[in-house]
Amino acid sequence: MEVKKRIIGRTDKADFPLLEINEIDVKIDTGAYTSSIHCKDIEEIDETLQCSFLDATHPEYNGKQFVFTNYDITAVKSSNGEIEVRYTIRTKIRLFNKTYPITLTLSSRDDMRFPVLLGRRFLSGKFLVDPQLEDQSHNNKS
Repeated sequence: MEVKKRIIGRTDKADFPLLEINEIDVKIDTGAYTSSIHCKDIEEIDETLQCSFLDATHPEYNGKQFVFTNYDITAVKSSNGEIEVRYTIRTKIRLFNKTYPITLTLSSRDDMRFPVLLGRRFLSGKFLVDPQLEDQSHNNKS
């Protein structure tokens, strides 16, 4: 039985319930393999990963320090070909009133318009991307 895929646009708004972030702008990026979130003050302390998400310029910024005991380190090749080592965490994302597991790399996205990028690894098997559309999940929120 084939799973019906939702149509998602080039941008949307998503919730990250475990990170206490709601209606955050996300960019759908089929050119990126991994998904990433804007993160500040990332520190590894006593086998835990500590960080805060977003920054003070963002309306959803809550200044909370999050601590992860379950995290990884991965190498990510950026669009300009540079390889960057990043921390990854596993969390949940809510789109189309459904919650999905997602792996996010943590990176400073200060200079980026979108604080969250959703890549192929997350999108595959769940969504079809229509670049003419925007906010499909957000506009269908109940």
